[in-house]
Amino acid sequence: MEYSYPFSTDWSTEEVIDVVAFFEAIEQAYEKGVTKEAIMSKYRRFKEIVPGKADEKRICNEFEEASGYSSYRVIQKMKQADEQTKIRM
Repeated sequence: MEYSYPFSTDWSTEEVIDVVAFFEAIEQAYEKGVTKEAIMSKYRRFKEIVPGKADEKRICNEFEEASGYSSYRVIQKMKQADEQTKIRM
């Protein structure tokens, strides 16, 4: 992996760490699979930090351009999955 994660200079260190953890969960969904519960908790925290839809879309698009992994597709699959499902792209 030779790319950087998108973040805002307005965020605290803890917020940056939590956003990176969300994007790592997206990577994991593509590479190994991740439980719905794990991705959902990281997404909820991400939405606390980035509450606006426009900002969410911009940041997720930056991540997708850098990594090739679509946060949108993982979140859509998570929303449709049963509780005990492992999300794998």
